[in-house]
Amino acid sequence: MNGKSSRFPLTLSSVVEKKSKTSAIARSHSATSSSGLNAPVRTVVTPQTATRNAAQDQIRQVAKENALHKAAPMSTKAPVGASLPAAVRQTSLVSDGVRKAMVARVAKQGVSDAKVLAAMEAVPRHMFMEPGLASQAYIDASLPIGHHQTISQPYIVARMIEIMRDNNKGKVLDRVLEIGTGCGYQAAVLSLVAKEVYSIERIKPLHELAKNNLRPLRIANIRLHYGDGMLGLPQVAPFDGIILAAAGLEVPQALLEQMAIGGRLLAPVGARQQMLQLIQRVGQYDWTSETLEQCHFVPLRPGTV
Repeated sequence: MNGKSSRFPLTLSSVVEKKSKTSAIARSHSATSSSGLNAPVRTVVTPQTATRNAAQDQIRQVAKENALHKAAPMSTKAPVGASLPAAVRQTSLVSDGVRKAMVARVAKQGVSDAKVLAAMEAVPRHMFMEPGLASQAYIDASLPIGHHQTISQPYIVARMIEIMRDNNKGKVLDRVLEIGTGCGYQAAVLSLVAKEVYSIERIKPLHELAKNNLRPLRIANIRLHYGDGMLGLPQVAPFDGIILAAAGLEVPQALLEQMAIGGRLLAPVGARQQMLQLIQRVGQYDWTSETLEQCHFVPLRPGTV
């Protein structure tokens, strides 16, 4: 493998372009849970593409928590780790209680990184949903965002970021790359744990949707790019961390070469049976790979649409 990567100036799309309308809600991906880096593989109990069955119990629980929260005096205290505009935090106060409950469930599933949990609490997930699904924003399930894509379940977002942070740099992430921006939620969470976040989306309407969703948050350290995620962004490599939100039969070589030495890449790998893999770059021409747990994501595809 060629461990070298070139550096050139890169013009990236800003997050302040005009709003584009999006539609066509469809079903597809997400991922299931487990805990511990060396924990045995667990069988998927509830497909993440479904928001029924066990998810229905979570919906009822969220509704109950929301009702209790509305009955109590609203706190004006910003979520731990928040760096979002006050106006945005004010509009999301009604969801603080259910968001905290979501984070508590994620922690109970095994995620223990305090900075990741604080980021999950700070980002208003309901702002990345279609209005008709906003009431379900804090259940631990994936939800459709259109174009046969989904917003990943909270657990898998937190899990992948936690593992990516567990590096040999004291959990410091200077520059990270996300493959599959989707609605922009995971990029927002990443922005609170990394200095620079680059995110690629191959579906133009979703790229526009992410920009529209992120604009009110005024997050300065996210750069969105419309393009083929399988090619990465060699112009701004190397990356301390890379996260793939889609599953291929193998990790593209271009992404491996864009990892910094000591960097970590998290990717679902497989077709019908997918496993979450951790790849670490240990030298200029050396990588290690570790299989973590079963998951389920939409397919990783080349090109743009």
